[in-house]
Amino acid sequence: MRSINNITPRRRGNDEVPESLQEALGARLVGQPAAVSSIIPYVQMYQAGLSPDSRPAGVFLLLGPSGTGKTRTVESLAAALHGSEKHVLKVDCGEFQMEHEVAKLIGAPPGYLGHRETHPLLSQARVNSVTSERSSLSLVLFDEIEKAAPSMTRLLLGVLDKGSLRLGDNNTVSFERSMIFMTSNLGAREMMRALVPDFGFQQMTREQAAPDVETQLEKIGMNAVRRKFAPEFVNRIDSVVTYQPLGAGAMSTILDLQLAEVQNHIDNRLGLRGFQVKVADSARDFLLKRGVSAQFGARELKRTIHRHLMQPIASLVSSGEVEPGAVLCAESSADAETLTLRSVNEPPRRRRISDLRLAS
Repeated sequence: MRSINNITPRRRGNDEVPESLQEALGARLVGQPAAVSSIIPYVQMYQAGLSPDSRPAGVFLLLGPSGTGKTRTVESLAAALHGSEKHVLKVDCGEFQMEHEVAKLIGAPPGYLGHRETHPLLSQARVNSVTSERSSLSLVLFDEIEKAAPSMTRLLLGVLDKGSLRLGDNNTVSFERSMIFMTSNLGAREMMRALVPDFGFQQMTREQAAPDVETQLEKIGMNAVRRKFAPEFVNRIDSVVTYQPLGAGAMSTILDLQLAEVQNHIDNRLGLRGFQVKVADSARDFLLKRGVSAQFGARELKRTIHRHLMQPIASLVSSGEVEPGAVLCAESSADAETLTLRSVNEPPRRRRISDLRLAS
């Protein structure tokens, strides 16, 4: 099991220099090299002080089926730049499907009911709050932009073009030191039909795809974007990134990352009461078999780990069957239908019944 920790710094003289941003982002974002290569140049332009004046440092539209890593991209970039995935100002566009709800972003203007009680969600303080001592670049994410009311995209025209937003109280928010990301599932169904004609009965991996599938997916995505958004909105986007389906190799790497997160979660929450979890090859195959889905991508794998690994571990901990410092080994049963957890370092005379079988 590979452990992914924070960025390991390299030293230049007496100063610590973080490892290559591209390496750091690539280690966290698996199977999407096009996203890494599209975003890194804009970050480097900002770090060099060569970003365009009076507009955001970069504007990106991330397209693709669910579970391919669109939101993960922004969180990974935040971790690489600021040391934490939480350094993202996220706007869930599903909460702004009605026209009047968009006013929450800028606050009610003077003279309107609720002017003093309505605090804007896109204030300068909130934009600045997601920076850090390591970087002054803010990451702003509009998640599932296609779900928002049309007034949302009209509101964003000034942000994407001039890098500024006028609030209801006439204060101005600057986005010149920000990168704007928008995720969308536009064209996702058409993409899945192009990849898997018998969708729902057959699994498709990138290795099985035709050589020109990436170009085909890009065309599907861009056609869907042009049907949904006005030309003046699309023209303000610096880069449209179409995410590809994750192959078997990428899923295996993602499993390693998520298992490392499980171990980190146990260490951080339990402290001195913590223990080590080892996942045998048979258990890995079990999780991959049930967690890999063409429809839900890596998101299904996370739910599978939660259901078949984390919940049984929690049951053992709550019943006092795991000693501090123990080693829990997860293995697949003989019929490959359940996972078994057992402690491998307790003396035989003291060992309790700690095997837990969970029906699939």
